Amino acid sequence: MFTNNFDPVAFELFSLSIRWYSLAYIFGLIFGWLYCKKILIKNNTIKILFEDYITYLIVGIIIGGRLGYVVFYNFSYFLNNPIEILMIWNGGMSFHGALIGIIISSYLFSKKNNQDIYEFLDLVAITAPLGIFLGRISNFINGELVGKATNSNWGVLFPGYDNKLRHPSQLYEAFLEGLILFVLMNLIYFKKNNKVGNCSFMFLILYGCFRVTSEFFREPDIQVGYLFGYISMGTFLSLFMILAGSIIYFKKKNEI
Repeated sequence: MFTNNFDPVAFELFSLSIRWYSLAYIFGLIFGWLYCKKILIKNNTIKILFEDYITYLIVGIIIGGRLGYVVFYNFSYFLNNPIEILMIWNGGMSFHGALIGIIISSYLFSKKNNQDIYEFLDLVAITAPLGIFLGRISNFINGELVGKATNSNWGVLFPGYDNKLRHPSQLYEAFLEGLILFVLMNLIYFKKNNKVGNCSFMFLILYGCFRVTSEFFREPDIQVGYLFGYISMGTFLSLFMILAGSIIYFKKKNEI
């Protein structure tokens, strides 16, 4: 048995608390930027535009992630407390909302610069898993998004949540949606016959499958519960990801 007594605050800087979750966002973006610039991007036009694209990306992640959480996970609360929508420092971000924000901001940027949106979305698809990995590790440190109760030897006690041993579902997600997905996306990208857009739809399909698997071990958000049966909000949204990825796959296949 392991007891999770981690401090969600990484360090104090001039009386300002720097949390692990914030660092996960920062280092995830830095890694993505460096990996794209130094290794992935071969097209000089895309390389020049990429610096400006990062700004669009950050705005899309923050606004999309926050509004996604508001709409998908706590709509009635924020409807009565709209000013708190702006208080992102109090927590509450949605991966699926951030994904929607990324797609919208990428569409606007690519249209503005007359570029193929998949040139940018592929780069995000390849590098995002490492950011997801860091985010899930931060979730574990924070003792949030805990797993279901278990009697397994690897069960973890989260004192800030309750006194039951629970699946470290955050670590399952870090492994599947982070490390494994990162390896798979890079294998797809560096294949000789890889085409623009392949990484985008494969990310949707693979992440969706991994997330649905992880949701079996994850406790649903208390304010939402299960939508029906054992279908959580995360499962429901991930099934849409799989569907969207499949549609893009068949669409691009017919373009050949």
